[in-house]
Amino acid sequence: MTNPEPLDEREARRQFVRRRQKMVFTIVVSALVAILVICSLIIFGSIGHNAKHTSIAKPNYGVAVPCPPDKSKLVNHPDIRVRVLNGTNKSGLATALASALRNRGFNMQDVADYPGKTETARTEIRFGASAIDRGYTVGSQFNDAVLIMDDRGDDLIDVVVGATFNDLNDEDSTSVVGRKIEAIKGCQADPSSMKNLPKAPKA
Repeated sequence: MTNPEPLDEREARRQFVRRRQKMVFTIVVSALVAILVICSLIIFGSIGHNAKHTSIAKPNYGVAVPCPPDKSKLVNHPDIRVRVLNGTNKSGLATALASALRNRGFNMQDVADYPGKTETARTEIRFGASAIDRGYTVGSQFNDAVLIMDDRGDDLIDVVVGATFNDLNDEDSTSVVGRKIEAIKGCQADPSSMKNLPKAPKA
């Protein structure tokens, strides 16, 4: 009787090679599919694309703003009258912010609720045409505020606290009194050319 072991050994070796090839093929195909899915998500904006656009916001968050007066500098804080309006549903937030700004030397006025019916998303620094340098000075205290020139005729600066507010900027060289004010990219050189200004809030 012949010994079948050599044939069985060769067959077993072939089966092992086929199984190994199949496993390698499966791994390669799975990796290619995963890479294809990730590339598709990046191309169509689900990953990376949205994060890039979120982190790189438009200047002044897309809101038109006047340029600071030529060669203007950050204004002495006691010379700036500031009113804080709470545009969120968080009780006491405006009072806390007003206290922090007072500690930085600003001439604090009233604290009240913003009269809007909906919660303000982003903190707004509101000022009139006669107080552009003051508006920029107050704005330098925040890292996520939008500057808005409205139709007010006085020099009062309104800070409307928004839902994204977390804390003031550190008091560093970027907000030192007497430092030249940096214009926001794309700002309007002639403030009088800005028409249909929003109404000043009346709290």
